[in-house]
Amino acid sequence: MQYTLKKSLGQHFLVDESVCVKILASLQEEPFTQLLEVGPGAGALTKFLLPLQNIQFKAVELDREKVDFLKLTYPSLNNSIIEADFLEVDIPFEEAFTVVGNFPYNISTQIVFKILEWKNQVPVMIGMFQKEVAERIVSKPHTKVYGILSVLVQAFYDVEYLFDVPPSSFNPPPKVNSGVIKLKRKEHFVAMKSERAFFTLVKAAFNQRRKMVRNPLKPFFDATTLQEEIFTKRAEQLTVEDFAALTFRMGS
Repeated sequence: MQYTLKKSLGQHFLVDESVCVKILASLQEEPFTQLLEVGPGAGALTKFLLPLQNIQFKAVELDREKVDFLKLTYPSLNNSIIEADFLEVDIPFEEAFTVVGNFPYNISTQIVFKILEWKNQVPVMIGMFQKEVAERIVSKPHTKVYGILSVLVQAFYDVEYLFDVPPSSFNPPPKVNSGVIKLKRKEHFVAMKSERAFFTLVKAAFNQRRKMVRNPLKPFFDATTLQEEIFTKRAEQLTVEDFAALTFRMGS
């Protein structure tokens, strides 16, 4: 059975098995009993995940043609594939589970936000992203790419950039480089008034990232508070801890 490439789904198939071996090695550094693969496509990585012992495995794939191909190629997957849009699926396991995948680039940022929603059940995620998205997730304050994604992820996960993946590892080769990163959930989340307040504050601050945060954050604080030195900084100069601490001082 053959399958076709669907550009509308952002498909680029991984053909370099050495990349799969490296992802598998990183995955096995952390213990897990349940594993979810996002976007298995033609099964390049799936082939390496299926032999794992004593693991309950599920995969989410939107493309019917790929689902049929995977079931034919790997009959053991028959009851393990969720044919759906990952952004719309319900949480697939009752207990903790690890997430892995060569993520479709056109929805990779939304995938990360979905993992954040599921963070209480997802201690580890290893994913391949377009390199600039991967760098944004792991970037630190005082850098140009540090932004909303960096802060929201790093409030809950320790982040690590694992390795680059060149275009030649795929068929067809994408026009961009890729990068694999690892998220490992923090044992203790930084204290914040509420996640909603934190998300609101961070998004507002980076909305005008070239300006002092006093401007975009004006609606959330009284005039006296806004005179403090921290409000003369730009969003990229504030740490996760800075943003979290500010949530306790926001008006209702």
